[in-house]
Amino acid sequence: MSSLLLSLLLLPVLLLTLASTLEFRYHSNREVEQYLLQMNTSNPDIAHLYSIGQSVRGQQLWVLALGLSPRRHTVGIPEFKYVANMHGNEVLGRVLLLQLIDDLVGGYRRNETWSQLLLNNTRIHILPTMNPDGFDSSNTDCQYSVGRFNENGVDLNRNFPDAFAGLKRQQQVDEEKREAEVRAVIGWLRMESFVLSANLHGGAVVASYPYDNSNGGSEQVGGASVSPDDDVFIHLAKTYSHSHGSMHRGDVCADSRPFLDGITNGYQWYPLSGQHAGDTSGFHLVSLNFT
Repeated sequence: MSSLLLSLLLLPVLLLTLASTLEFRYHSNREVEQYLLQMNTSNPDIAHLYSIGQSVRGQQLWVLALGLSPRRHTVGIPEFKYVANMHGNEVLGRVLLLQLIDDLVGGYRRNETWSQLLLNNTRIHILPTMNPDGFDSSNTDCQYSVGRFNENGVDLNRNFPDAFAGLKRQQQVDEEKREAEVRAVIGWLRMESFVLSANLHGGAVVASYPYDNSNGGSEQVGGASVSPDDDVFIHLAKTYSHSHGSMHRGDVCADSRPFLDGITNGYQWYPLSGQHAGDTSGFHLVSLNFT
């Protein structure tokens, strides 16, 4: 089962070299919605489309679940979650997740072993865009970009509860003050028990693994904030980075330090509270970043 989860982790980068019937380009939010609706209608035996909520502007946050029992959890079948486009102007992730859907469904219909193995033994949830409003407003040139934040000007990757803040402090936080997209994901995490997740960003070419924050306790080791599953996450991150064309080389911009093997502990990279990666779900998330 662990090899299946590792395969799921590697799929987005491998899809860059796979042929697909879906055109490899940026798609509008309307096109994404139409594609997901089409896949759901055409594949009722392995696909289930559902919305976890709405963005500030009222756009649906669509998730496509794929598997032999796509509508409900099956004992012994692990739940895996992909999220992309949390920052509206980081768009490659949403393209890759649409390609992933296309290849998984197409491979299953063609009786390809890799797809049959994954869909027969895991239930895969795919949220191509967590920030559709930001995507709509995104505009990038060499000097300036907009669209990173949601409609309210909030960075969604800084708006989640902090796992190290303490229960009392968390109870004092009015959940209604959290952004609509964040509340939707929190509700989603309460509904499903994900054993592993991948959050696709754009920017640094690195696989970042938990933790991203710390309370200064025993979890801090050598400048890192390590989870109980630190060895597992390092193994997953290295496997991913060495499957990537260049990530494992640790190349970075001139003003940054290199990433050894193309991976980093999140806290050792830079401390960050309120991040989606594992802080709210109770399960740790390997954050995959691309340029």
